[in-house]
Amino acid sequence: MWSESDHHSILSDNPFVEVELDCCSFLQEKMELWDKNMKTTEVVFEAVLPVLKLLSMALIGLLLSHPKIQMIPKPTLRLLSKLVFFLFWPCLIFTHLGPVISVKKFILWWFVPINVVISTAVGSVLGFFVALIFRPPPEFFRLTVIMTAFGNTGNIPLAVVSSVCHNEDNPFGGTCYDGIAYAGFSQWVSVVLVYTLIYHMMEPPLEYYEVVEEGTEIEELTDLPTGNENDLSTPLLIEAEWTGIEDQRTEHCQTPLVATIFNSISDVSQSNIPDIESIREMPSSPRSYGCLAEPKVVRKIRIVVERTPINQILQPPLTATVLAIVIGIIPQIKATVFGSDAPLDFITDSLAMISNGMVPAVMLVLGGMLWEGPNESKLGLRTTIGIVVARLLILPLAGIGIIYLADKWNCLIADDAMYRFVLLMQYATPSAILLGAIASLRGYAVGEASALLFWQHVFGLVSISVYIFIYFKLLVTLF
Repeated sequence: MWSESDHHSILSDNPFVEVELDCCSFLQEKMELWDKNMKTTEVVFEAVLPVLKLLSMALIGLLLSHPKIQMIPKPTLRLLSKLVFFLFWPCLIFTHLGPVISVKKFILWWFVPINVVISTAVGSVLGFFVALIFRPPPEFFRLTVIMTAFGNTGNIPLAVVSSVCHNEDNPFGGTCYDGIAYAGFSQWVSVVLVYTLIYHMMEPPLEYYEVVEEGTEIEELTDLPTGNENDLSTPLLIEAEWTGIEDQRTEHCQTPLVATIFNSISDVSQSNIPDIESIREMPSSPRSYGCLAEPKVVRKIRIVVERTPINQILQPPLTATVLAIVIGIIPQIKATVFGSDAPLDFITDSLAMISNGMVPAVMLVLGGMLWEGPNESKLGLRTTIGIVVARLLILPLAGIGIIYLADKWNCLIADDAMYRFVLLMQYATPSAILLGAIASLRGYAVGEASALLFWQHVFGLVSISVYIFIYFKLLVTLF
């Protein structure tokens, strides 16, 4: 009988067996390398395919809106953008967020809105450094910070997630469409930030206005670089995110109220600053007859709050988000609205059918927007490139580090790749189109904001494809 030691001895002494073993190990290594390359190719394909779908729809919109074809004229695209804003987008959020939300998940998803605030803060720091390095014209310093800081957390993440989930071989499986709920859940933070912080940051710079002596009015200089002096129509880019913007413009919207009230280190003397009482006297603001005098700081803050467009916060997408959350966290109402056995299921199904038009409509409008081209900008080429690079390349890298740390500190939902993908996407999107609408409302750097949004969306098609591939790889290996 052969012992095991004798068997190993014969194999080790036989050169033909050694060569055969070497060949087998070599072939095994080659097969493993081949499988690895195949997996990488599959990841690349899965990452690029969703963006190619979106790009194809945008190209269709681009071709159909061509002046020589005019199958989709600009008024039609405006109408389509209104349908997106008032119908398709709210229906998509309501039908995907409502069925999955609950009190437990509402608490469990706490990092989704916090991540929006973190991404805005990190983007603000990057924008500040871009402004310091590239030195844009002084009147556009705040614009540089804002356009780098505030990303699109609405229709673009929803379009990307919908496109990814449309592929049956997506890496997220059956829970893929939960990404729409995650993206919709972050809407309220974005809208509140825009209509409060961003609204006041986008007010015209005080140094480009003159204060009338002993008066109570602020008169705009005729050479203020708003960028839309000769523009008789609102750009499609702005109309797509805030329909009817022209009806919302008022005289005080284009007044540097905050800078006037709180400026104490300016060259403008305090005697020339308009009287606070004259600014705050509005038909909707009753006088206070309290016995105690109101502190000056409190009074100034109150005046700013009164001039904040709180009534604009409840836009249709945010209303749909609030309704979905309220209905979803109340089991009795949820059982009536959502579910195959729900009495109102036919209404929910109808809204779900309507929501299917959201992604193609958004991309068609985006294609028509790209055909309009960028507006004239006085921002400067170096600053424009700096903002695009910081927003689309550097900020997503910072986002990877932030989400990795949040995962290590157990701030994220365990074993949910789509949850992490949506959080990462909040760092990779171009600036929010709503910033262009706010710029138009405030009469501040309209052309510059529109040009930046145009170039960011053009290069964003490439950068988003690259980062989707990176995110897919990281979700498999790192997280």
